[in-house]
Amino acid sequence: MSLSRSIEILRDLVAIPSVNPGREGTTAPEITGERRYAEDVARRLGRLGVDTALVGSGERLSVVGEILTPGASETVLIASHLDTVAVDGMVIDPFDPRIATDRLYGRGSCDTKAGMAALLAALERVLSRGRPTRNLILVGEADEEVASLGVTDVLAHLGKRRIDWALATEPTELKIVNRHKGVVHARIAVVGRACHASRPAEGRNALVTLARCVLALDAHAAELGLVADPDLGAATLSVNQAGAGQASNIVPDAAWMVVDRRLLPNENPDEVRADIERLLRDVAGDDARIDWWQLVKPPLERPRLPNPGHEACHEALRRSGSPALDDVATFGTDAGLLALHGIPSLVFGPGSIAQAHTSDEWVALEQVERATAFFEALLRG
Repeated sequence: MSLSRSIEILRDLVAIPSVNPGREGTTAPEITGERRYAEDVARRLGRLGVDTALVGSGERLSVVGEILTPGASETVLIASHLDTVAVDGMVIDPFDPRIATDRLYGRGSCDTKAGMAALLAALERVLSRGRPTRNLILVGEADEEVASLGVTDVLAHLGKRRIDWALATEPTELKIVNRHKGVVHARIAVVGRACHASRPAEGRNALVTLARCVLALDAHAAELGLVADPDLGAATLSVNQAGAGQASNIVPDAAWMVVDRRLLPNENPDEVRADIERLLRDVAGDDARIDWWQLVKPPLERPRLPNPGHEACHEALRRSGSPALDDVATFGTDAGLLALHGIPSLVFGPGSIAQAHTSDEWVALEQVERATAFFEALLRG
């Protein structure tokens, strides 16, 4: 079948493994890291005559391309993350992109290689006829799925470069997201005292203490649900990983869990941490503590002054034949981190978050085409 340019590019990108190795680095090295993907994007930009740099280290590279247009009064940064989540449990071949029923299947097809493919295809069209009307900084950043190290590397590379506004590509079903929750991840460690399993009363079972902490956190999560933001709903907390034990005949002296806390824009991360620490003390005394606490994605809040990119995105949607719709998101993005650094930021992209991270991840071809038309209208101005 004959494929459009954006779908050709998307197919090529999905075939490049770029799995985030995670904090523990347990995924097979032959499919982890963003270097291969970053180098592919850099080659594509180089063929278009775009000044390009690779930043970061080792296999965790990000790519930055810059196009300056004489007389342009505005600089926009468009960022699409390069990493994907793991492929464990997938029911399709994650790196063999397959097209069926007007969808393209594969890991990263929706989150978020479709956004990059649409942007690259649009840029090819625009540069074939001239230059964008806005200065463009095109970014493919590493590590969005875990710690956003790529954004830190990119911002350090850009230094004090003036950026008027930014757009992060994520699956928003072609709506402009101007507000979303933040993400905190925390590891909680529990200590006990080991002993022979035949004499459990002589020990202090860390796994039992962990269970009490989990139940207390679950009750706390239910309380969070009682207060809701009118757009974003309630803050959430979930325990998503846990472990303990050395052997079946030893009472465990250590246990751990990893917690995901979704923040509303008006919540203070330090106060949220203090609340959890109080809860752990009440349940476990000194036997439970927070090992590490990371604000992975700050919340995205509408700025007090109008975002200069908001009307530009609406106009591009109208000109490309799509409805100009705003939305909010319960998931976090690198737009929150860019906004924290003083860059007014929005989120937009093809696909639905319902398909992201799934065992048969896919994106609708029609959404990729419409996103390409949007980026072309945005860059042409």
